[in-house]
Amino acid sequence: MSTPAAPRLRSQIATITIARTVVNTGFRMVYPFLPVFARGLRVGLETVTYAITLRSLLGLASPLLGSLSDRWGRRRAMVSALLLFSLSFLLLALWPSVQAFFMALLLSSASKLILDPTIHAYLGDRVAYGRRGLAVAVTEFGWSGATLVGIPLAGWLIALGNWTTPFPLLAAMAFALALALALRLDHDPPAAGTIPSLAASLRTVFSHPAALAGALTGLLFSAANEVVGVVYGLWLETDFALQVAALGAATMVIGLAELLGEGMVAGLADRLGKLRAVSLGLAANSLTALLLPFIGGRLTGALFGLFLFFLTFEFTIVSMIPLMTEILPQARATTMAGFIMGLALGRALGAPLGPPLFAYGLLANCAFAVGANLLALGVLRAFVRE
Repeated sequence: MSTPAAPRLRSQIATITIARTVVNTGFRMVYPFLPVFARGLRVGLETVTYAITLRSLLGLASPLLGSLSDRWGRRRAMVSALLLFSLSFLLLALWPSVQAFFMALLLSSASKLILDPTIHAYLGDRVAYGRRGLAVAVTEFGWSGATLVGIPLAGWLIALGNWTTPFPLLAAMAFALALALALRLDHDPPAAGTIPSLAASLRTVFSHPAALAGALTGLLFSAANEVVGVVYGLWLETDFALQVAALGAATMVIGLAELLGEGMVAGLADRLGKLRAVSLGLAANSLTALLLPFIGGRLTGALFGLFLFFLTFEFTIVSMIPLMTEILPQARATTMAGFIMGLALGRALGAPLGPPLFAYGLLANCAFAVGANLLALGVLRAFVRE
């Protein structure tokens, strides 16, 4: 980011980061407000959990959706993704029902499956590998920003109005950001004769051992995170009687952890090496998962344990992204889409396992997380090279 175009690139990255904050707020707010949405829809908690599972299973289509920017160009793919997100939440705002809730989660997930690999491919095209950890970490502030700003705001809006109140606001913001990116990003259609077919892109990625291992690593550590993440709102509500606004505020602790994790990647991943950073992150996340049930007897201990758990997970995943962008530079978006498919499958595995494991206590969820993390570390070290 030290080229003459660096100021323009920094402006583009700032707009992209805001767009990711909006999309990630829509994606993440389901977790802390899971019981609230279930009550608003007049369905059981299991029904809403199934919606999350279906949303995660849509990750199977990530190679199809995420590879669009290799064939469309980065700008067109990003703008289309934000318009789709806006449409999905507008639908739920106008038709608040179980059917619309399922459709909104699926369509907004499809938009995220297009947007995320496109952003990482865009950075891979324009930022040297030696600085890419920093650039990726900046855009990943859109993940922690959702928790620090978006989810508390959503909690406040729900408390002020009802469970549907955040959806029209997020739809309007996504639409405005789609227009902003259409104006700020360079027009970048693939050159004639260089557009890979979908089959060729998929064949390139899925025949590459390191790309496959990276996707499997993502699946395993994503499942480890999800099996805890899907129940933390229920845990705080059940054990500490936190109400909806307090749940939104408590989630800010997780946002601070993720912000710090992203900051650590910005400062350390390029220096340590991305592979070493991911390995350290997996080991540290396993240790914090072991500690969480034992320090979570009081609210302060629970929040501190969640802080450490999400800090180490965020450090792991953000360090993994720039590593994946350089495995197959000729098919960056498709490679990242395969990795994101792994993350989505991990969430699809962890989400339905979370509540049944929680019936035996948080220790069961954390034990599963440790096992999945250790498997991820083994796959990573065996097959992926810097």
